[in-house]
Amino acid sequence: MKSILDVDVMQRYIRMCDDGWLQGWHERNGGNLSYRMKPEEAEQCRPFFCTPGEWVPMGVTGQNLAGEYFITTGSGKYFRNVILDPVHSIGIVEINEEGNAWRIVWGLEDGGKPTSEFPTHFMNHSIRSAATGGACRVIYHAHIPNLIAMTYTLPLTDKAFSRALWKSATECPVVFPDGVGVVPWMVPGGTQIALATSKLMEKYDAAVWAHHGAFCSGPDFDTTFGLMHTIEKAAEIYNLVMSSGQGQVRQTITDDNLRAIAKEFGVVLNEEFLE
Repeated sequence: MKSILDVDVMQRYIRMCDDGWLQGWHERNGGNLSYRMKPEEAEQCRPFFCTPGEWVPMGVTGQNLAGEYFITTGSGKYFRNVILDPVHSIGIVEINEEGNAWRIVWGLEDGGKPTSEFPTHFMNHSIRSAATGGACRVIYHAHIPNLIAMTYTLPLTDKAFSRALWKSATECPVVFPDGVGVVPWMVPGGTQIALATSKLMEKYDAAVWAHHGAFCSGPDFDTTFGLMHTIEKAAEIYNLVMSSGQGQVRQTITDDNLRAIAKEFGVVLNEEFLE
């Protein structure tokens, strides 16, 4: 391979960034994406690594991810530029042996840094990796407008959002049978929102950030992007129903319908949210 950009994992990462941009979910420098690399993927990229930068403390610790490598979008960088100028828009960082600091080993050239929300990503990678036996590798944050709109009209509870989304599109209980968590509005990028989100991600694949967007996790790019896409489409349907019917719903997917879907597709629904 002549370039790190020829490595398959880099191509798939860049494609997901571009897919998110094309959906309209990443205005200006909004949103971020991180991927925990497999050992063989890191080895494929290693010949292209630069001299490592200085270790930068994160303010959070994930000992189970010590020594791992992550591909991440950059702070203040635009998703629309990832496909055009990857060396300045994204980078690969190494985590130290204490699991509490990163250093750049490729990309983010000319003084770039990982996304300001990298501590939140890292904390949730740690939680999701532990919860899934190491299967979870992708954390994705996007500003999906229809879901954001719902955070102005629905109670900010896990149950309210999970039920509204499940009942808006038949595939939702299959795609996220555990439901979704909800984080009340917090200043992005800090330890507080990282801890609040990680608490929810012990139970859910996705969290709603009130008035801000969504935070999704998964084992690979397709699954994680598909989760975000499904949630946003269900939110769009919910908002269309509420606006066109002036808040009145004549018929919907019932709780027994939800149970029937779960039985047919072999998933276990979170009964906590059913009545």
